[in-house]
Amino acid sequence: MLNHMVERGRVVWQVTTSLDGFISGPDDDMDWMAGVFTGPNPVVEAFLANLGACVVGRRTWGVGASEDGTALYGGAWHGPTYVLTHHVPRAGDPGYGDPVARYTDEPLAQVLATAIEAAGKDVNLVGASVATQCLDAGLVDEIVLHVAPVMLGRGTRLFEGAFVRFDWTAADLAGGVVNLRLRPRAVA
Repeated sequence: MLNHMVERGRVVWQVTTSLDGFISGPDDDMDWMAGVFTGPNPVVEAFLANLGACVVGRRTWGVGASEDGTALYGGAWHGPTYVLTHHVPRAGDPGYGDPVARYTDEPLAQVLATAIEAAGKDVNLVGASVATQCLDAGLVDEIVLHVAPVMLGRGTRLFEGAFVRFDWTAADLAGGVVNLRLRPRAVA
């Protein structure tokens, strides 16, 4: 795991999913999340308290950033955000000079190591594609799933990658969702 390379922080994929395994609705719609969390959730609060940086795919950054384009989680967290892209914005391009997003086309493992070093805390993966790439490469230390009592029927799937086995680390109900914590097993 990446944690063996860098000792300060973990790579975590924290995400809310529907019962049928979608993290967004059709056309990247996130309106389904309104009212999902019905109260305090200590798992989310602890996660945000230990979050130091995010690694996000370019498409997801366009969907997941707050309306002012500067923060994830509806503005509940602010910090370094590394946006993976094939085309780093240059002067005059949309996104150039973004005060929060650090656009990069570096290899994924290098971006994660940089994010952990800069943050000194946990790094969260945001977006199904980035998380799938990290899981396929064995770069994820923990998954924190918040399973919502909703079925979307279609949208962006939670995961479409290689076969992965997990070990349970915790499960509980809080704030209207089931919190599942899992650790990917090392591939032999």
